[in-house]
Amino acid sequence: MPTAVPERSAGLPEDGPRPVRTTSTGRPRTLPRGMARAAASIGALAVCQAVLMIGIGFLITGPAKHVWPLTAEDGVNRGLERLRTSTLTTLSSIGSELGNTGTVIGVTLVACLTMIFIPKLPMWRQVSFLALGVALQSLVFLVITIAVDRQRPDVHRLDGSLPTSSYTSGHTGAATAIYGGLAVLVLSRVRSPWRRVLAAVLLLLPVVVGLSRLYRGMHHPTDVVGGMINGTLALLVVGHALLRDGRVSAPAALPVAPDAARAERLPGRVAVVINPTTVDESARDELRRVLAQHGHQEPVFIETTAADPGGGQAAQALDEGAELVVVCGGDGTVRAAADRLVGSGVPLAVVPFGTGNLLARNLGLPLTPAEALDAALGGAPRVIDVARVEGDGLPATHFAVMSGVGLDAAMMKYAEEHDRAKAMLGWPAYVLAAPKAMRGPRMGLSVRLDGGQPLRRKARMVLVGNTGELQGGLRLIPDAKPDDGVLDLLILDPRGPGGWLRTASTLLRRKRDGEAGAGQPEFRTFRRAEFAFDAPEPREIDGDPVGTGTRLSVEVVPGALTVLVPDREH
Repeated sequence: MPTAVPERSAGLPEDGPRPVRTTSTGRPRTLPRGMARAAASIGALAVCQAVLMIGIGFLITGPAKHVWPLTAEDGVNRGLERLRTSTLTTLSSIGSELGNTGTVIGVTLVACLTMIFIPKLPMWRQVSFLALGVALQSLVFLVITIAVDRQRPDVHRLDGSLPTSSYTSGHTGAATAIYGGLAVLVLSRVRSPWRRVLAAVLLLLPVVVGLSRLYRGMHHPTDVVGGMINGTLALLVVGHALLRDGRVSAPAALPVAPDAARAERLPGRVAVVINPTTVDESARDELRRVLAQHGHQEPVFIETTAADPGGGQAAQALDEGAELVVVCGGDGTVRAAADRLVGSGVPLAVVPFGTGNLLARNLGLPLTPAEALDAALGGAPRVIDVARVEGDGLPATHFAVMSGVGLDAAMMKYAEEHDRAKAMLGWPAYVLAAPKAMRGPRMGLSVRLDGGQPLRRKARMVLVGNTGELQGGLRLIPDAKPDDGVLDLLILDPRGPGGWLRTASTLLRRKRDGEAGAGQPEFRTFRRAEFAFDAPEPREIDGDPVGTGTRLSVEVVPGALTVLVPDREH
């Protein structure tokens, strides 16, 4: 039986999120989200990395030293010694210097300062990734050389005797960490068509350093390979903690006074946040034309990046005094931007350029970009609720449409893994992913609504909705409204073909069936819900997969987002 719909209060609910303290500039005075979790992850994986590398070192210096290809290493070193010429020696000196401690520290420092001061918004996450990747490699390298005692090759060495063990090559490991890390950032941040060429050059540099160290008689081949593995593992460990799923990011935007400590807003100032992978130049011209028709002559275009899909750009627009933020992209871009606009009072105009376009559908906007922008600008502002969600491995964020666990999230994940089908078919690609997703097992869960007693359930899918409409006009949650001060919960557990047919019939009739029987859709409403799953389950927010987890908490933030909607919806 659905729970009673609580009355909507004029402000935040009593059990809602408390406002965060802000500085004089209105920015939250909090640390980046996920910092402690990222540090713990890096620490644990770094120990595993050191143990693995030491184990390989013991294997090389012990049982495997009489096994090929280790038995051929001395021949490789002697062969390179015979090939020495004055020109190659000079070139190897330059190549070796690329991995020298002073060079690596200098390149790291310059790269980090550049990412802090050159962009309009400092790239703290990328700076942390690069600096910690280099530092972790160096730390593990020192531990390895203490634990594994390996003599350097028995050839004439062109560099002075070093106090460290031959295993691993510190020059090669450091070069792999710094230049490999830069290659990752180039591929993820740079939009130039030359980015792949630049990344390839950066990835070639550790190879040059390794060959130079071999030529100069400073390491065995396996020492160089070990250095490359150590540097690569350091990047993977730090990247897993800092870059995967945006685990460490700026604090979530929580409700603040609409105009508190914002820049002075210029009349008519419009910022257009665009995803450059979906909005080409002709589309931009069309957007400029529509904006000009509505009196906005000089819009400022801000491009998203792979590392920042819209949140930082929306924050920049607010800080620069925008009176209107137009967001052009898919569901991920819209959600990221809306997350930063929560509580600002600045209207959001949604222009659909994605596959699902869920918020645009639920606001009654046309799905053609120019028509959607024209309808929004010709409409009126409307204040809607948002949901604040967080969980294990999922930093706190907001969504305006819906979030799901189980079947729908698995469908999104499978569709994302087949980008070509998604690009060709659009949202029907999600339907094609359904058969594979449906083969997964049912999930066990407990849910506590508004502080009540935990409810134990078995389900195929759990869906929390602020709105209820999906692609194709399917309305999964019939009573969901974006401005009623509550969120709606749908629990689906169809059993067998007959169960799926009954579920489909209930959803297509767009009404609730009263008391939910076994296998029937169960609908409830709440202000705050806490979910605990028996095993890690796939999760999605507004159509974007956000990894697996066993916990999820969701609460409504009433009237937190202002959007522009067509007149017929106002």
